[in-house]
Amino acid sequence: MTIDIRALTTADEIGAGRDVFRRAMVGLPRVDFVAAEIIDPERSLGAIDDGRVVGHTGSFPGTMVIPGGARLPHAAVTFVGVLPTHRRRGVATGLMTEQLRTCRERGDVLASLRASEGTIYERYGYGVAGSARSIRVKVRDARLRPDVPAGGTVRLVDDAATTELLDAIHRREDVVGAIDRAPQLWRARELFRQADTGTPRYVVVHATDGVDDGYASYEPADTSTWFTTDNRTVNVSEFVALTPSARTGLWEHLLSLDLIDIVEFGEAPIDDLLPLALVDRRAAHLGSVEDQIWLRLLDVEEALRRRTYDADDTVVLEVTDPLLPENSGHYAIGPKGAERTETAADAGVDVATLAAAYLGGTRFSDLAAVGRVHGAAPGVAERLTRLFATPREPFCSTDF
Repeated sequence: MTIDIRALTTADEIGAGRDVFRRAMVGLPRVDFVAAEIIDPERSLGAIDDGRVVGHTGSFPGTMVIPGGARLPHAAVTFVGVLPTHRRRGVATGLMTEQLRTCRERGDVLASLRASEGTIYERYGYGVAGSARSIRVKVRDARLRPDVPAGGTVRLVDDAATTELLDAIHRREDVVGAIDRAPQLWRARELFRQADTGTPRYVVVHATDGVDDGYASYEPADTSTWFTTDNRTVNVSEFVALTPSARTGLWEHLLSLDLIDIVEFGEAPIDDLLPLALVDRRAAHLGSVEDQIWLRLLDVEEALRRRTYDADDTVVLEVTDPLLPENSGHYAIGPKGAERTETAADAGVDVATLAAAYLGGTRFSDLAAVGRVHGAAPGVAERLTRLFATPREPFCSTDF
């Protein structure tokens, strides 16, 4: 029987899509919620087999910060799953292809996701555009250098009334790769956090000269042994600092908590400044680098046009996109921007490779070294590297 890919329009269908995702993930904690309040009905796609939802994908609307500071319309792809009874029947390909088309038609320029497996999404044009790592800090050895910028003031806020306050700070985050959060995304994050009902959460907000400019949330790990262990750990689940003052003030708060032996940042930029800010940088143990931002360019022309470039040079790049063929073509990319051209290409890439380099998190020269840049004359990959270079690594503080 043919499997139908279409929008899910009723609350029951969207609830079935939620259940498909939960079953596909196998080990996901059970969190009961009204699916239609979290999963946007206008962005919910299902695979239907004989009247039953057997696959699902959805997305949250918003924007993403790109090099140069522009914020482009962005789809945060989530709740992707196919029932194990329907794997390897083209269900995922049908869902992901239809989602790319409908998101582009809606006006989204970019899409991104967090991948549960590393071999799935490149076939749909996604590339690893940003990475992250954990940082585990031994508090007794961690002292900030005396010359770090001074911090401001911090205050603890009520966990039950923080969303509006934190959103006002978070939406001003201008790190390349950062996304803003739709109300449904804030709600989803809160629901999944509440699933762990035995763990308290603490939220601290930083202000400089009376203006809120950062926040951090943290939770104790393994409270069952809290008063019998000499390895008491707090996990920092969010750390958003808009200014150097906020960064220092939040570090000072976390590293001066009473009773704490370890402060662990579960996800931090791979070029995070904390180790450099410590007198003894060995107090900060850096975890392995893990892929974080899987990026998809839905409208290549608009994405390239809105980005800024870092070299006084122009390169013509051929881009191929089998799933969204309107993206395929030649693009002249230079210090004044990018535009379509009929000029012969200096090099060629598929859309997933372009996505990997787009935020500056992967160098074109490295991509060329492993065969992912085609037809490039000597020096072209290095010219592309200079064009797409960014001063800091991309990072997204939002998991979804």
